[in-house]
Amino acid sequence: MRISSVILKGVASACLGAWFPAAAALPPRVISEADYTSRLRAMWLAESIATWTGLRSEGKVTVPPFLTDADWGTNLGKGPLEFVLTLDPWPGDDDTDVEYLALHAMTLGGTPWISGQTLADTWLAHMDDEYLWVANLRALELMRRNVTPPSTGLPCANPFWLKIDAQLTTEFYGALSPGAPEVALRLADIHIANTSRGHASHASQFHVALYALAAGADPSLSLRDRILWLYARARALMPDTSKASDIIDTVLADYLDNPDKNNWERTRDLVYERYQLNAEANGFKYRQWTESSVNFATGLIALLYGEGDFLRTIQIGTLSGWDSDNGTATMGGLLGLMLGRDALITQIESGLGLAPGTLVLSDRYDIERTRNNLPDWTPGDDGALDSFASMAERMLPLVRATVNESGGYADERSPVIVLPRPAENPSDQLNPITDLWLSSATTRVRLAGGVVTTTTSHVGTPPSGRGSGAKARFANTIEHDGSGLDILNDAERLFFSTQGAPVTPGSPVTLSVLYDRGVLIDRVRFIEGEHYDASSPPDGGWYETFNIHVRLGLGAGATWIAINDAPLTQLTLRPFEIIDVPLPAPMIVTGVRIVGTPGGSANPFITCAELDGFAPPSVITRGSFDLNGDGRVDAEDLHSWHTSSDTALRDLNGDGIADNADRAYLEAAVRWLEQADMAAGRRP
Repeated sequence: MRISSVILKGVASACLGAWFPAAAALPPRVISEADYTSRLRAMWLAESIATWTGLRSEGKVTVPPFLTDADWGTNLGKGPLEFVLTLDPWPGDDDTDVEYLALHAMTLGGTPWISGQTLADTWLAHMDDEYLWVANLRALELMRRNVTPPSTGLPCANPFWLKIDAQLTTEFYGALSPGAPEVALRLADIHIANTSRGHASHASQFHVALYALAAGADPSLSLRDRILWLYARARALMPDTSKASDIIDTVLADYLDNPDKNNWERTRDLVYERYQLNAEANGFKYRQWTESSVNFATGLIALLYGEGDFLRTIQIGTLSGWDSDNGTATMGGLLGLMLGRDALITQIESGLGLAPGTLVLSDRYDIERTRNNLPDWTPGDDGALDSFASMAERMLPLVRATVNESGGYADERSPVIVLPRPAENPSDQLNPITDLWLSSATTRVRLAGGVVTTTTSHVGTPPSGRGSGAKARFANTIEHDGSGLDILNDAERLFFSTQGAPVTPGSPVTLSVLYDRGVLIDRVRFIEGEHYDASSPPDGGWYETFNIHVRLGLGAGATWIAINDAPLTQLTLRPFEIIDVPLPAPMIVTGVRIVGTPGGSANPFITCAELDGFAPPSVITRGSFDLNGDGRVDAEDLHSWHTSSDTALRDLNGDGIADNADRAYLEAAVRWLEQADMAAGRRP
């Protein structure tokens, strides 16, 4: 039995049991907007402190002998290992500046939901190669070739897809969706997919979920118990099969089993043995010190063993090894979001033995250190373009929008935010990566024990670096894998190519994926591989025109039908493009194929990363305070609450029953707005 099935269920039961009875007796899930603004401001500050503290050990210790508590204060070449508290302004770094760019794009667009094209445009306008590494740098290079997210994170396009990048640049999206982690995961999805797939994406999602849950943790619990509650709720959204889940469970199990909670080094050494030294024996692969896995683990170690103490958390993170600033920054930011600015500063003062009110921390932020051509939000300040206070204020309209979309209620006239009710029975079925994976026809057939067969009219022999001639490559689902299983053979990420096959210019090339049973789809997805131009002959790699067919039936009675009336032409000739061709209506098919004329001059060929059919995406519905559906939240909804017989509609706090606690929850949304209107003279 997996660790998770024993340990996590016990932790979840204990923590959730402590939360929900208390929630029924406490006021509804209402947080002060001023308090949440302070939390957002503290998030940026805490993450900056943690970043610059952790950077002093970044990459310095990646194999034994590892650092221990006894090494605090030593100098590894980047300055003594000590808390960095006096920078003014706080310089930008990749732990904060990528999310800062997203905030900029959202502020300009007036929405927390931004497209892959907008994300690429933002990066191209404000980033250069400096202060970018591995997956982030590769994504920027692809954007310069007109490739947009999520293609920039495809395994066949970005060889660094299992590195650390996404998990240090996306937790911010959880803070934009307080109380609704599954909505936060969808908000963060394009940003995570920008640079990662597989278990690296799951690690990023776990961070996003922690941040989204932070506002909903019961304040009557100790910080340690709140962290365990967050941990259990976030873990429920991860698939059991993922390497990230194995890490989550392993770290938690060892922490709980460890009688000496100061001996965090014990769990760090276990991580080294399981995921690096003996990785292959445990079914894993270690990918150097900038990989997702070991660094994901060290952040979790810091969070658990720090038990809510900010300084202790970032100290452990700094000493833990590998890419030590990143997990440190993530967990430091999480504690800032949980504490708020005043409580954070008070805790730091106490930990350093300082008198209350004596610690002065800068609120200024220097984005110009790493990113370019951004607005000046602090005119007259020559040393910084922004402040954490201003950044938090700009986040508030985005938070209100997300809360309202999630079934909570937030209005600029009101001093409070009413959080959405928690999802009942959270699971990875609410995870957008799982949703996409299980929408795949190839995935569903294989999970049901069926057989998927690939055929091609041309078998090529591409040279090294130009893909693979193995036709299985275009139906391995690695591009949208949701299992999170570790990929031990990196060749599996290569795209299929017909280069080297004899093709007469103008003649068609066909790729087919056949299923041994019927499966429902509403679109066919074709994902290209690389394109090669005349500067790197032979040129080719694309379809000039193509048709999409689906197969109906099995055996001798099977027939192929075209779903497009005329040959399709690509709108762009950028590589790694994800092309969805919709069916006129959902239908049950037994195969999909693409037939078209390959591009190129003397020896035309095509490349394909994936060919698959997809089912209609699932729709997540959240409870709403607008019970009568008139587009407003007012006294009429209170009337509907009292007169409705629909228990599910009236259960607004997610405890499974409709009672006075739910009525009070609705009143919080209605009454605060009435009071705000009366104060402004909008009501008699």
